[in-house]
Amino acid sequence: MVVLENLTLSAGTVTVLLATALFALLRTATVRPTVANGTDRVAAFVNLTVASLLALATLGFVLVIGTNLSISAASITVEPTAVVGAVPGLIAGGVVFGLTRESGEWRPESGRGRSIRRAFRAALLVAGGIGVLELVAGLELAVAGIGAVSVLLGGVVVAALLVAAVRPTDERTESDQVIPPVSWLGRVAVTAFLLACLRVFATGFPVGLDQAGIVASGTIDWPFITNPSQGLGIQPGVMPAMFGTIWIVIGAVTFAVPLAVGSAVFLTEYAEDSIFTRAVDIATNGLWSTPSIVFGLFGLAFIVPRFGNTPSILAAQLVLGFMLLPLVLITSREAMKSVPDEYRDASAALGVSKWQTIRSVVVPASMPGVITGVILGVGRIAGETAPLLLVLNGPAFPNSGPKVLSSFLVRIGADPPFIHVSNPALMERASALPYQLYAVITAGVGAEQSFGWGTALVLLGVVLGFFLLSIATRRYFRRKLHQ
Repeated sequence: MVVLENLTLSAGTVTVLLATALFALLRTATVRPTVANGTDRVAAFVNLTVASLLALATLGFVLVIGTNLSISAASITVEPTAVVGAVPGLIAGGVVFGLTRESGEWRPESGRGRSIRRAFRAALLVAGGIGVLELVAGLELAVAGIGAVSVLLGGVVVAALLVAAVRPTDERTESDQVIPPVSWLGRVAVTAFLLACLRVFATGFPVGLDQAGIVASGTIDWPFITNPSQGLGIQPGVMPAMFGTIWIVIGAVTFAVPLAVGSAVFLTEYAEDSIFTRAVDIATNGLWSTPSIVFGLFGLAFIVPRFGNTPSILAAQLVLGFMLLPLVLITSREAMKSVPDEYRDASAALGVSKWQTIRSVVVPASMPGVITGVILGVGRIAGETAPLLLVLNGPAFPNSGPKVLSSFLVRIGADPPFIHVSNPALMERASALPYQLYAVITAGVGAEQSFGWGTALVLLGVVLGFFLLSIATRRYFRRKLHQ
């Protein structure tokens, strides 16, 4: 398969990711069919099966590391190295840290217990400070030839394991515990792991040894995702188009969501039922059902001439933002209307102003509905092609992706507004996955059909990634509402 061609993985990274998925499943899902009923029992059987497969796969990769034997199947190779990539480590560590936040906090009453807790916190704080110094100085601080952060974080983990090993077996109340509970020790280890991954990601200096540790890159080599297309018959890649799609969707959401939520607040909480509000309802519903090519023509006629008179990433972000705006506005209004009036009355009875009630009560209570609209809207705009043909119009197979983060320019001048911020990368043409997919499959330009189907699979993965991020955010707000 063209997407998996020449894919090389580190067994350490795969083990960490699989173990994280297994931990998340066991933490959040029911895996005991005997304690479930009805459809929950079916779900428990499915969860138990998935957990068993994840456990077997994790043990298999641990065996690969222990025996130092690589696994190769078709175009995928698993190398028997124990190093973990910084970015996968941050993702896995963040998931585990979020799932362990609800563990019981260790509050020892004895002096020795408080000393142990202070020592752990001080070590993590010093490790973070060393990482900041290394980032500023651009040099790695070392002790006896080994990185200072590696020594410090390794000492924290070893000390935590020793504390767990000498934990007394006699019965004690929680307030009298000198030794922290295992869940707290696990959180210490996860925090140290996150600090190490963040430091490696920011500075590029590895943590640990060559055979086992955390490195900035090299643990996942996926040419189809990380490389640009190198021409027909050579290694294909979609990295520039993938980053183009990601930046366009991020810009569209950043532009549309605050505007839509603000409009929904005004129409729901301040505006009276009148001809104006009814006209806005009709216009909003009409805009959401408008064909995307109309938005593209609007962008070509009104947005492009006002932003450099050339197709650009910014023009594509604004056009897709206008496409996203109606749906988010509709769902935001419905979500705010569904907030019970008792919430508003209770807030007013406490003497809170109307704006403070909206900001602290109405908007947080309606956030799950707002995010639902964002999820539905992103699923549409991420795959749009017609507007991008008109307002983006970059090369179908660029050699590099848009460097948006590294192109910000800040200039302080004597003229208002005194601080001028610009980003030339946003004013350049670029490619996107739907645009590239159109060029390959529909127009038959520059690549084989298999490359087009691989591009479609990556586009689906990007959309699902946005979905997962939005669903996680919605779940977070729902849990806050029920606390």
